[in-house]
Amino acid sequence: MITLRPLLRILSGARLSIVANNKRWTDKCKDLRCFHTSGKMSREQHPNDRLAEVNESMKRGAEKAGNAGDAAVHTEKRQKVSEDQPLDKKKFQKRKVVLLMAYSGKGYHGMQRNMGSSKFKTIEDELVTALVKSGCIPENHGHDMKKMSFQRCARTDKGVSAAGQVVSLKLWLIDDVVAKINAHLPAQIRVLGLRRVTGSFNSKNSCDARTYSYLLPTVAFAPKELVHQDASFRLGSEALQRVNQLFSRFEGTHNFHNFTSQKAPGDPSARRYVLDMACAEPFLRDGAEFAVVTVTGQSFMMHQIRKMIGLVVAVAQGYADPGVLERSWGESKVDVPKAPGLGLVLERVHFQRYNRRFGGDGLHEPLDWSREEGSIAAFKEEHIYPSILQAEREEKSMLAWMATLPKHDFQATDSGLQGGRDALQVGWPSLSVGCEHHWIMMKMKTAQIRHLVKKQASWFPEASRMVYILCNGWGGGGLCLEINSDLGGWGVWCQLVCRELNKDDSHDFN
Repeated sequence: MITLRPLLRILSGARLSIVANNKRWTDKCKDLRCFHTSGKMSREQHPNDRLAEVNESMKRGAEKAGNAGDAAVHTEKRQKVSEDQPLDKKKFQKRKVVLLMAYSGKGYHGMQRNMGSSKFKTIEDELVTALVKSGCIPENHGHDMKKMSFQRCARTDKGVSAAGQVVSLKLWLIDDVVAKINAHLPAQIRVLGLRRVTGSFNSKNSCDARTYSYLLPTVAFAPKELVHQDASFRLGSEALQRVNQLFSRFEGTHNFHNFTSQKAPGDPSARRYVLDMACAEPFLRDGAEFAVVTVTGQSFMMHQIRKMIGLVVAVAQGYADPGVLERSWGESKVDVPKAPGLGLVLERVHFQRYNRRFGGDGLHEPLDWSREEGSIAAFKEEHIYPSILQAEREEKSMLAWMATLPKHDFQATDSGLQGGRDALQVGWPSLSVGCEHHWIMMKMKTAQIRHLVKKQASWFPEASRMVYILCNGWGGGGLCLEINSDLGGWGVWCQLVCRELNKDDSHDFN
């Protein structure tokens, strides 16, 4: 079956070629007529030559039509590319890089961006805005971070600072890229360095280890009888040695399910490897003594470091015996206090495997930030440490948190909750309160437990603390929340629970 459209295109091109060369065709026809009448050429030669000429003309028309079609395709492609790439960015190449960041977390709700929510400002919100304004990424990439292959090395919590955070992404390598990004960032957030990396690099998955530090007043390690001394307390060498002995027991691989949330004892992801943990020599600042605890591990779960600090403080002050450390790594649920997040700082991240494989290939630089050490130290002294110390002086968050330590029951485990206690029924859905120990218990399945625990902070913000305990002795699983508050607080919490449960038909209390 003959397709007419290509044939018509060819004939049209031939017609245009014939019209454009009309004079040449007229002269050639005259010659042909002369040859025909004079008998200088045979009747067979004339149509053949003319047919060859027509074929050649049609071929030239087809080539012109093909070139026009190719030009249209290329124009369409250029228009498609220009949607994501402005004309003035054509000369810049988009490459995979890592950015070394430092920031003070005060006033921010953590590192990770909350898409669709402008209520809670994060560090990534500021960074993405600066990348767009500086011309490093297109504006539409700012709304979808997957388009620039963005990944952070560590998700820091609310109020947590960083001196060596690393993010990987694709951006245009414009001139003076670091300076232009910093021009659109607030003073408490800075990009300190940039390195080219491989196209498949992922800052989270390629990281071997992370190092955190925790700045706290040394009165946190004082016996509970001396906590009232506050600024006048000084940590002696023997006391520092005992504290470091406690910290060293965290080294190695342990089951840290008691040091985070939503982790069952049998969850393999709760096993984490700690390389080193120690407290440095104390120093004086504004008349008070402070110390820095440094911990390095392969990875850390949410709140893990703060709870490690909190448990050692509880032991040092005499509220818990040293054996609670080993017990916390077992199957039983242990009440572990969580230290404030104010003093926690992400110091550096390590990429040893990447450096061994690509650091010396001649194409990529090793991810070693020794050239930026001076800038890192200056930023900490100018922004991180002053904000922590000022907040501690004004809010006394560490002292306020230490006042809650007597309310913790460091001997309580999930097995101890299943004894014959008198319980007070408080209504639907099958809630029971053990008054003497301030416990609330609710019967439900494990999947429902995970859903509820995610929302516990919004349910009861007035509570000084919440610790959930999973049990299997209450008919297919159970939930136990310890709340340090009065009975009036319990009533408010229970009402909020019931109202939240009514919103979700997926809950099944059978």
